Amino acid sequence: PEVCLRVEVGPSAAVHSPLAVQNGFLHMLVHSYTAELFMSFLTNLGPFLEDEIIPEVIPMEIEVVDARITLKDDSPQVYPTSPGPVPVTLAVDHIIVKRRDDGVFYVTGSLKQEKPVSVLQEQKAPAECVLAAPAAGTRGLQLKEVPELQKELQTMKIALAEANMDKARLLQEIRKYNPLFQL
Repeated sequence: PEVCLRVEVGPSAAVHSPLAVQNGFLHMLVHSYTAELFMSFLTNLGPFLEDEIIPEVIPMEIEVVDARITLKDDSPQVYPTSPGPVPVTLAVDHIIVKRRDDGVFYVTGSLKQEKPVSVLQEQKAPAECVLAAPAAGTRGLQLKEVPELQKELQTMKIALAEANMDKARLLQEIRKYNPLFQL
């Protein structure tokens, strides 16, 4: 795996957050990471993360690109004749974990959706119709516009999904304080 680590402290770190000037800012990039972990490793992590002292908040951004983690269940088998649990593989194309000044970790990532064949066929049909309708002079212009419009549509879909997630998160936060709140 490739790991890049950058730490900034002082006035130059102000571009990341106001707290980064005092406490610093950590940026880490992990690329092409592959690992196999036992489930007992994850379940026993809790005691190492607990502490009586509240740590200083260090704003950070951890970016993971092209990672593959396989989780294997190493607990004793309940039934001796069972073939055992199947390992679970978590494949990450691109994910970003940010810690802001409030100390909360935010997880964001790129939405890369695999489309079924029927959806791809539906998208091809309108493009063919657009090509058949215009006169020869405007055909080249519309050929160039279709991929741009599809890209713009995809960008808008991602923005809409992010806005809906923000809306759901805000509603959940409001309902913590007022469970009867209706929108």
